[in-house]
Amino acid sequence: VEVDGVVRRGFPTPTGRLEFWSRTLAEWGWPELALPGYVRSHVHRSRLDGDQMCLISTFRLPVQIHTRSANAKWLNEIAHTNPLWLHPVDATRVGVETGDLVRVETGIGHFVVKAWVTEGIHPGVVACSHHMGRWKTGDGPRQATATVALNREGSGWGIERKRGTGPFQSDDPDTSRIWWTDVGVHQNMTFPVQPDPVSGAHCWHQAVRVTKAGAGDSYGDIVVDTAKSRETFRRWLELTRSATQHSPDGTRRPFWLLRPVRPEREAFRLPAEAGNGGGTVADM
Repeated sequence: VEVDGVVRRGFPTPTGRLEFWSRTLAEWGWPELALPGYVRSHVHRSRLDGDQMCLISTFRLPVQIHTRSANAKWLNEIAHTNPLWLHPVDATRVGVETGDLVRVETGIGHFVVKAWVTEGIHPGVVACSHHMGRWKTGDGPRQATATVALNREGSGWGIERKRGTGPFQSDDPDTSRIWWTDVGVHQNMTFPVQPDPVSGAHCWHQAVRVTKAGAGDSYGDIVVDTAKSRETFRRWLELTRSATQHSPDGTRRPFWLLRPVRPEREAFRLPAEAGNGGGTVADM
C-alpha cells in the first residue's frame, strides 16, 4: 500500500489490504465463506426447537466487567444480581412475573435464577448478565461470593447455595455496611464448550428452554452433566475441517493470523505421519 509516495504495510492480511475475498478461507477448506455473507448461527430461529429460546450469555450490565471489577465495592453495591431478562410475551407463556424463579435449561444442565420481565429485550430471546455468581465451598472472599455445597453423582455435578454475602468485619469499615445478600448466579458452568468450526473461538450463545421453577428448585441452583458436555464438544469438533486434509502448505494453521504470543514457524508444521508429508511454513 502506497501513501504519499511511501510504501506502507497496510492491513494485517496476506495482501496488506482490506480483503473482500479471503484467499485464506478459500485455500483452507472454507471456499463458501471466502466472500462476506450472512451465516445462520447455531441459535438461529430455524435451528431451534419450538420451545427453545436464544440465551444471550455475553450480555452484561454496564457496571461490572469480568473479574477486573470483582473487588470494586462501590460497583458491587450498584450491581450485584443478574436476573434473566424476559419479554412480557414470553413471561406470560412461561407463567412468571418479575421476581419469580425460572429454570434455564441448556444442553448439559440448568441454573435457577430470578426473572426480570421487560420490553427491553426481543421476544424469543433471553439474557443473563455475566461476571456475577462467584462461589466458594468454604472460607474465602466474602464481598461478592456465595457459600455453596458442591455435590457429585457420577458425571453429574450440582451447586446448592447455602448463603450469600452480608456485612462482616475487616480492615475496611465499608464491609460492615453491606446491606445486600445476593451475588448473582454463575450461569457459565451450564454452557458446553462449543468451538466455532472455522476460527476455534467459543460460541457463547445458548439454545435454552425456560420454565417456571419447580417445587425442588432454589435460587442459585446449578446442575451440570460433564458426560453430556463432552458429547456436545465432540459434536462440534465433527463440524471442523481438518488441516491434514485442507492445509495448502502442510501447516496446522495460517501463520499470518495474529495472536498474543506466536510460536516459531516450525511449530506450525504438521507431522509427516498426519498424511500430508509436512510442508514448508509460508506466510499464508
